[in-house]
Amino acid sequence: MKKLFKVALVAVGMIFAGNFANAQTKIGHINFNQLIDMMPETKTVTTQMQAYQKTFIDQLTSMNTEYTTKGQEFQKNQATMTDAVRTVKGNELQDLQKRMQDYQNNAQQQVDAKRQELGKPLIDKATAAVNTVAKEKGYAYVLDSSQVSLLVSPDADDLMAAVKLKLGLK
Repeated sequence: MKKLFKVALVAVGMIFAGNFANAQTKIGHINFNQLIDMMPETKTVTTQMQAYQKTFIDQLTSMNTEYTTKGQEFQKNQATMTDAVRTVKGNELQDLQKRMQDYQNNAQQQVDAKRQELGKPLIDKATAAVNTVAKEKGYAYVLDSSQVSLLVSPDADDLMAAVKLKLGLK
């Protein structure tokens, strides 16, 4: 009876040891920003974003030129203006400055929204490739090394080469 108990105890111990060995998970890493930069679609998105931003920059430049011109005119003629005209002109300058700030804030929001809109398919494609490679290679977790400073990271766990291959990148 004691022998049977010992054998059962050893068997249970081996089962737990086997489960513990299987429970260890593989963790990989990839520099996601570098992966995105390598994708050919990134150049197209960058070109589209620059063109989109240029429309706002041109308008802001025009507004700034108008503000500078009116400001210089105000400074030059301020001494000869009546108090009422000086107040009106000062308020016009303040209003123009406020419109410029509002336009700049609105433009920044629109540019950010456009960047997300254009970048989403690119990020989705890269994420899908990383997920596929992680599943194929048995990785439970993949860290983004562009966001996390990895103090120790073995080359074998860097998934960049496998994901580049999956995306057809050189």
